Amino acid sequence: MIDRITEKLEGLERRHDELTDQMAQPDVAADYERVQRLAKERSSLDRLVGLYREYKKAAQELSDARQLVAGSDSELAAMAKEEVGMLTGRLQQLTKDLHIALLPTDPNDEKSVIVEIRAGAGGDEAALFAADLFRMYSRYATLHSWSAEIIEKNETGIGGIKEIVFEVRGKGAYSRLKHESGVHRVQRVPSTESSGRIHTSTATVAVLPEVDEVEINIKTEDLRIDIFHAGGHGGQNVQKVATAVRIVHLPTGITSVCQDERSQLKNKTKAMAVLRARLYDVEQKKQTAAITEERRSQVGTADRSEKIRTYNFPQDRITDHRIEMSLHNLPKVLEGYIDDIIDALVAYDQAKRMEAAVA
Repeated sequence: MIDRITEKLEGLERRHDELTDQMAQPDVAADYERVQRLAKERSSLDRLVGLYREYKKAAQELSDARQLVAGSDSELAAMAKEEVGMLTGRLQQLTKDLHIALLPTDPNDEKSVIVEIRAGAGGDEAALFAADLFRMYSRYATLHSWSAEIIEKNETGIGGIKEIVFEVRGKGAYSRLKHESGVHRVQRVPSTESSGRIHTSTATVAVLPEVDEVEINIKTEDLRIDIFHAGGHGGQNVQKVATAVRIVHLPTGITSVCQDERSQLKNKTKAMAVLRARLYDVEQKKQTAAITEERRSQVGTADRSEKIRTYNFPQDRITDHRIEMSLHNLPKVLEGYIDDIIDALVAYDQAKRMEAAVA
């Protein structure tokens, strides 16, 4: 590694040690907010500092092994030579990992997310596909020991979903799911199609990081809160007691609805979480372009030509068009086994950012 990178890593390691020492001091330990702030900063350095310490250990072991190769008898030198090969490969991998870890990180990566899925072009078949996507992400959350909780759902009469908003709670959920935003296209023969023709339908996915109250300021006077009777599931309770909540942010017109809980307070809490995420998303996008253009860049107009991924049932193939990657075994993919695709997208994103950093 070049001296500049080594100097930076040494500085970060010292800062990590300083934070650890500060948190152990009695006066600091008594200040909850300060401890939380220091713990958050130290946590952000844990992986990088851990990798650097592994790198230094491997570099020292490699130096020792090379000395053994040069100054030992033939049998010991042969063993040391084998270790040199192994440690050289390990050092190369650690160097690569450190370069990636040094890239600027998305501050939202460790957050939970709010996912919005909407049926696009294709009528009833698009709604059925939206339901398939919701199941896929729900299963993905379960496989990662995360929780998935519905906030708002608008169903069709045949098991499809016109629109669904749900929360996925788990550390790092945004870092994994943010690449799912966009238009998803399905090609298959609908169960209602008697002639066996293949139909093409779409659904849009938007992934928003969950936002804390302190991260975005929402004035009470800017909100209109409506309470109404929930529709759909919920039994007699929702008919007798108005529990559904609609919150409108008057300056922007952004609306959030939650009617999935029996408790009005819980529905209000969830609706506010969605509203914060949507307002935060708007603020983030203002930094780079007009809101309407940015919204289109994420989910487009749901036109069939604006796809990021295609699920082709007749050929049992799923293709991500951003990285030209194709996989088979669609039933398994729709059961939530999408890590291979997400891993490839993460690697692609890292490569692009490294290229930009070098340039």
